[in-house]
Amino acid sequence: MTLTKLAGGTAAVGLGAVGALHGIWTFSPWPLAGRAEFARTVVGVAEADLPAPELTAAVAAALGAASYVVAARAELVPQLRPRRLVDQGVWGVAGVLLLRGAAGLVFSGLAGRPTDFTRWDLALYSPLCLALGGLTAYVAASTHAPRRQDRRHAIRRLKDLRNRGS
Repeated sequence: MTLTKLAGGTAAVGLGAVGALHGIWTFSPWPLAGRAEFARTVVGVAEADLPAPELTAAVAAALGAASYVVAARAELVPQLRPRRLVDQGVWGVAGVLLLRGAAGLVFSGLAGRPTDFTRWDLALYSPLCLALGGLTAYVAASTHAPRRQDRRHAIRRLKDLRNRGS
């Protein structure tokens, strides 16, 4: 297994797991005891300010799509057409994750009084985003879509090889 496939598989599984967790959160505060603790620890807001379940479901779907894009770019699953969407999508996923991770470290690190959320953000949420973003950026940078010129060259080379054999 290549390093790109390992990085892509790790990132895709991580994104899929976080997406599944967000899916669970659309109807349950698991693994926490209740919605108030969930709001305080996971989202950093009061219970009344929790996002609507539909928004949490949208995040779960986006994470699922991100998982697919990374796995497709690492050639672990078949790619849908147009390939350009996967090529651009993997860079978008990397950018969003790296931005979220860096911003979380800065804003939670600068918080005047630590809260449950800022402690978890500094210890887990932001580092996880940075790790997944770094793996995704590695996959994006180490793979590239064949250019038309490259495909024409490969076809020409195959024809030359076939003609030599006849």
